[in-house]
Amino acid sequence: MRYLGQPSFILGFHGCDSEVASAVINGKGHLLESRNSHDWLGHGIYFWENDPERALKWAENRMKRPDSRIKNPDVVGAIIDLGYCLSLLESTHIRLIEAAYSVLKERHDSKGTKMPVNTGGDDLFRRGLDCAVIQTLAEIQSSQGRGFDTVRGLFREGSEPYPTAGFRRGNHIQVCVRNHEAIKGSF
Repeated sequence: MRYLGQPSFILGFHGCDSEVASAVINGKGHLLESRNSHDWLGHGIYFWENDPERALKWAENRMKRPDSRIKNPDVVGAIIDLGYCLSLLESTHIRLIEAAYSVLKERHDSKGTKMPVNTGGDDLFRRGLDCAVIQTLAEIQSSQGRGFDTVRGLFREGSEPYPTAGFRRGNHIQVCVRNHEAIKGSF
């Protein structure tokens, strides 16, 4: 049997508008799922693990877009039980992703349609293929009676802090909450 349970709670931080943050913290609202076709970890509510500064920076950048709903950037903190987690930091889970890719490719080949692609410069910040693969795996898991509570991944992003550095200024771990019950509290 594959081990997918994560034996820990984490702190996650979600960038949003101050009105949303206030409503969530006061129990009068909730965070909405992202359902974009290019979401890095599939559909769900996105959090930066242990990085409120990064969540705020995301909200500030998002506010600059003409279609943004964010007028006053803020951050909601959450206590998240990773639960039944697809962790893209573990080799057994990467094998699940590889198998899901094969299923997705077979589906597209049989229909004669093009596979989604990852785009967006060196960071590939628009992850159409990754989203489709994770959604395919989530569909397979759900059909077997067990959907993922969360998806967790490390992302290498941004420029080098010095020449030939093995990491980037924007590296981060993101958690996508698929099951709202994984959020145990907000602050």
